[in-house]
Amino acid sequence: MDDLRWSPAEADFLERTREFAQVQVAPRASSWVRDRQSCSDLLPAASRVGILGMRVPIEMGGLGLSLRCQMEALRLLAQADFGVAMALINTHNVAEQVSRLATPEVRDRLLPGLLAGHDSGCTAITEIEAGSDVASIQTRAIPDSTGWQINGTKAWVINAQYATKIIVYAQTSLERGTGGIAAFLIEADQAGFRRRDDSPDPGISSMGVGGLVLEGYACPTECLIAGPGLAMRDILGAINVARIYVAAMCCGMVEDCLQRAADYGMSRSTFGARLHDHQGWRWTLADAEIELDALRLMIARASQRADHGQDIRSEAARAKVFATRMASRHIPALMHAVGAQAFSEAVPFARHLLAAQVAGLVDGSTEMLLERISRDLRP
Repeated sequence: MDDLRWSPAEADFLERTREFAQVQVAPRASSWVRDRQSCSDLLPAASRVGILGMRVPIEMGGLGLSLRCQMEALRLLAQADFGVAMALINTHNVAEQVSRLATPEVRDRLLPGLLAGHDSGCTAITEIEAGSDVASIQTRAIPDSTGWQINGTKAWVINAQYATKIIVYAQTSLERGTGGIAAFLIEADQAGFRRRDDSPDPGISSMGVGGLVLEGYACPTECLIAGPGLAMRDILGAINVARIYVAAMCCGMVEDCLQRAADYGMSRSTFGARLHDHQGWRWTLADAEIELDALRLMIARASQRADHGQDIRSEAARAKVFATRMASRHIPALMHAVGAQAFSEAVPFARHLLAAQVAGLVDGSTEMLLERISRDLRP
């Protein structure tokens, strides 16, 4: 593998991200759950760190960082709260797509607000009857004299409760299947747009999950940011990247649980000895550390391939499957090692456990990814 050291700019950014996660996110994470609130008020602070412009080119106001550096930042954020990491990366992703795909006029009008945290973003693909099966989406975009009329309902969209700039995927031609799907930039303050309450379990409320309804939304021609054909190629590439960062987030959550368990084991005594001095107790932690080390290498390999422009479909699928299974196995084991204290609101074990289940579904279910991996095994 290539040199894994960070450049001075990357190291500085990651240290700012670490401080942001520890000071701005971790102390508030339990209150978002308790009050069923999103983390939308964090956006300006995240902007000052640079999180909202990680992979936006420097000449457009971003940081122009590597994908590998982005994965490390998301690992650090997920140690504090998975929902915040998902919320911030979704606004970042809209900014990154606008920087690459929008016309100069649209880009210059919208990108500064997204990078500054004055605006927030989300990507609307999923529908009630169309999750991983993107070809089944029913949202329609019909061309007219000024652009497009869009009608449809989206569900389970991260940041949908408050996002102001939304990339909506809609079908322009049923006959073409996925080849007819296009991506449109929608603004929430325009007529024909409204939100619907799709809030899931409060344990992940910081993600701001909700639904969107478009009823005769008039989308101007210049806000078609990826036409039929290009839209699916672009989003499939983005989903492969997302699979790597979901793996990085799982890594961060298990690391947090492991460190908390290790600290607890050094301070808690049973039967005249510290927990850490009991051999069987230590083995639970050792098992987690072994698989964490393997996952770190999988994430690094997939990220480096992406940074070099190589195909990452298989590596991304493998990393996500391994990560979500590992998190679903080791977080409960580490909770058990800590005992009743693990269920306290003051510690994040329960939040991490629920988030690990969410991680197994977003950006492709485990079953879908196993099919992707199995195709590489054919002679």
